Formats: sequence, structure tokens, C-alpha cells
Amino acid sequence: MKISGFTFVRNAVKFDYPVTESIRSVLPVVDEFIVSVGNSDDSTLQLIESIGSPKIKIHHSVWDDSLKEGGRVLAVETDKALAHVSPDADWAFYVQADEVVHENDLEKIVSAAKRHLDDKEVEGLLFKYKHFYGTYDYVGDSRRWYSHEIRLLRNTGQVVSYQDAQGFRTRDNRKLKVKSIDAFIYHYGWVRHPHKQLEKLNSFYTLWNGAEYQAPEVKETDAFDFFKDADSIERFTGTHPAVMKQRIEEKNWQVNFDPRKKKFTFKDRILYGFEKLTGIRPFTHRNYRII
Repeated sequence: MKISGFTFVRNAVKFDYPVTESIRSVLPVVDEFIVSVGNSDDSTLQLIESIGSPKIKIHHSVWDDSLKEGGRVLAVETDKALAHVSPDADWAFYVQADEVVHENDLEKIVSAAKRHLDDKEVEGLLFKYKHFYGTYDYVGDSRRWYSHEIRLLRNTGQVVSYQDAQGFRTRDNRKLKVKSIDAFIYHYGWVRHPHKQLEKLNSFYTLWNGAEYQAPEVKETDAFDFFKDADSIERFTGTHPAVMKQRIEEKNWQVNFDPRKKKFTFKDRILYGFEKLTGIRPFTHRNYRII
């Protein structure tokens, strides 16, 4: 069985993406790792090269700024990276530049891939998510955060990134048939110094509002207001992936939340309570079909 990892990245240094941690977290279970490096304004290429693994295969990409609407350019860049996966790979393991896998889950992932290898009906494996917010001590636990997504794909050549690259579908726009596995993606896209987070978000908004959109200028003293944007936060009591140890130790900002404080509409409060009580999330969109 052959597994190929793949990702895309641009301006990882400028916007403080944990992309080296992301890649290193899955290197033990892949035979190759494709990194599509976009035209960057910083030393992203050198950062990827510094990982120093012979499994890493770097490809260069120029982003099409005319696609900066609805996040479409992210899907295009995902597809570019996926296209470089070796044709003889059985599975393609996708991680975004701010997603990390815990070492405790690696054996589960490989076991699931082997178990479903010959069952061609299974087109992907569905992972659970932990969305960290503000600091490494808190996770978002409301319905605004997606709870599952496909990250291991059967390498058929007939799968493409969907919409803003969060998930996948077939080329004829059919939802993939997947199996759920007991493994997590640790998502750190909302954990940065408040100033860096504001810079990143301002740049990111251009990917949804079109090429003509001009993001507001960010001054050195400006910072993102994590409190204003939070509807429900809970304290994280588990362990982080080992590859994140140095990054967490070097954190130089402080954000303290009161998990008891919620910002819900009446409807969302009822749905939140139901999910906490039963573990079931009703009325949620699923871009996949669980079999």
C-alpha cells in the first residue's frame, strides 16, 4: 500500500503558518509528500526545504489572482498539488498548511487505509476536527466549526477539490462515499499573535471578495479581537501533537477566555445543548456520504 501526502502553501512565513509541523506530522506514514509552493513574498520555499526529508517533492505554482472570489483559487491550488501525486499511490493524504495530525492517530489512519484498501466503494476516510482558537489552550465548540472532513482520498484521478478547498467531490460533482475513522485533524488556523491573525485575515478576505477588493491597511499596533468573534469556547485538556511542542513554547501572547460565556441565538443555544447532550449535530451540511 502506498500513501502520498499533499498540500499547497503560499506566504507561510509572512502569515505564520505551522506548515512545517503540518508536513512533519504525516511524514511517518507517507511514501512521498507533494508540496505546491505558490509565488510568495517571503522565504516559504526555503522553509519547506529546511525540513530536509527525501520524501518531500516541491513543485512551484503561480496563483491566478483573477480567481480571488469565493475561495476558488484555494481549490485550484489544491488540485494542482493533487495532480502531482504519483499515479501508483493508493491513497492521497491531504493536510492544509494549518492542519496537524497527532502521532497517536497515525497507526489508526494506516490501519483504516489498509482495511478499506480493496473496498473500492470507499472513496475517502472522514476525520474528526479540533479547531483551536486564540491560543493553544482553547478550542471552538459551536456549530460554526465543521466537525468532520475528508482528508484521505482514494487516488483515482477522478476527485477534485470542492468550492473553497475544505472538502472534495468527484469530477462530475458527486459527493464522495466515505468511512469515518477515530482520528483527528488539529486545526491551528485561528491561533496566532493577534496582530498576525489580523494580517492573515485581511489577506484571506481577498480570496472571497474578488481581485478588486482592497483589504484595510494593518498598522503595527492593530490586533484581531478574538473575544468579539467568539461565540462558544471550551478549554482544551488533551495533548498537542509532538511536532507542535516548540511552537507552543515560543508563544508570546496571552488570550484568556471564560468558557461559561456564550454568544448564541435562542435557536443555536438549543442546538448546542442538544449536541452536547447526545453527540449528534442535526441540520448540518455534509459534503460527503457516510457508508
